[in-house]
Amino acid sequence: MINSIRGFNDILPPETYIWQHIEKEARQIFETYGFSEIRVPIVEKTGLFSRSIGETTDIVEKEMYTFADRHGESITLRPEGTAPVVRAYIEHKLYGSDHIAKLYYLGPMFRYERPQKGRFRQFYQIGAEVFGIDDPKADAETLEMLVSLFQKLGLEGISLQINSLGCKDCRPLYKEKLLTFLQDKKSQLCQDCQRRFEINPLRTLDCKSQGCIEITSHAPSILDAVCDGCKTHFKKVQEYLTLSQVDFSLNPKMVRGLDYYIRTTFEITALGLGSQNAVAAGGRYDGLVKSLYGPDVPGFGFAIGVERLVMLLKDSVQRSAFSVQPLVFMITLGEKAEKAAMPMIKTLRSQGIKLERDYGNKSIKLQMKRADKLGAKLALILGDDELASHNITIKNMEGGEQEKVSLDKVEERLRILLSNP
Repeated sequence: MINSIRGFNDILPPETYIWQHIEKEARQIFETYGFSEIRVPIVEKTGLFSRSIGETTDIVEKEMYTFADRHGESITLRPEGTAPVVRAYIEHKLYGSDHIAKLYYLGPMFRYERPQKGRFRQFYQIGAEVFGIDDPKADAETLEMLVSLFQKLGLEGISLQINSLGCKDCRPLYKEKLLTFLQDKKSQLCQDCQRRFEINPLRTLDCKSQGCIEITSHAPSILDAVCDGCKTHFKKVQEYLTLSQVDFSLNPKMVRGLDYYIRTTFEITALGLGSQNAVAAGGRYDGLVKSLYGPDVPGFGFAIGVERLVMLLKDSVQRSAFSVQPLVFMITLGEKAEKAAMPMIKTLRSQGIKLERDYGNKSIKLQMKRADKLGAKLALILGDDELASHNITIKNMEGGEQEKVSLDKVEERLRILLSNP
């Protein structure tokens, strides 16, 4: 037997109904806020990620699926969604028709890391990006949209944490303060943080090593070091979140794992996921478009970890909340009934009624057994007696009640019965 690759998981029914429910609600809410869907390739040139994400990030250093194609060009399975969307935004000059672009995406990402609860090597994200607005209202409104999605899904125990990472003018000054604080503690840091010490010391604040967490617990706060412009921007973000009645807390130690973030950054965490409890994260990346050879356009975005969201919904929300269309099962007895049922099955399906049947002239007992196994709400029974009277029997699979209905009225009666809880 050939098994799936470790960290690459199959998603099976009925869990797929939860995925469909999440995607449906996300599309509806995002489009209400003026976002349009974009679909980008899962493979991009490696330079797109090394240039945008940062050479010293864990993703670029250790986690990307990178290989040479037949022409020797280095290509990579996308490890995140923002850089490909930015590339498409630049390549297709989406800034030409309107100075504001709001885009969302859904799909798989790939990172080579140790599979664990809610984290896989092929994983799925739902994300959104806003281009062309540096107004803090855009930050707050996008966060409001994200929180609204989680509330619509019925997610409990979520917490929005925000921080400001400053800008290219004030962050270098904070970097020097942090380096000074860490200088005599360098040998106590984990190997990754020691290696990145000079290049990107802010990553020590994001490290999950317990030793690094303890060392940086008394580090100077970046919120005390940001410039007046960044302070004003961050203050406005908080003000607009408050006006929108979105609860949040400040987390000065929060640093995103990607180098392109500036100013507003955030995570939404949830109970029930252990230490890796972030279910969505993102922030502002005003210099990213320019760094990828596009115009100097500001941006703000986020990504949701779908697997983690599914885990939370499975634990906290009743399965009945995920609307699954009720099933009707057609049972035929004899060749005449089977032939008579063929156009009826097609007609009912064409009208949007979910209908299944069995094959191979099986007994009514075996057909009924399969209908029950599939969780059918209603069974249609068509045999010689029904054909002779131009009727069909409808059986309620839960209560066992049966009724005969004219073949001309079957669709109308089905809709009434299916609409009842």
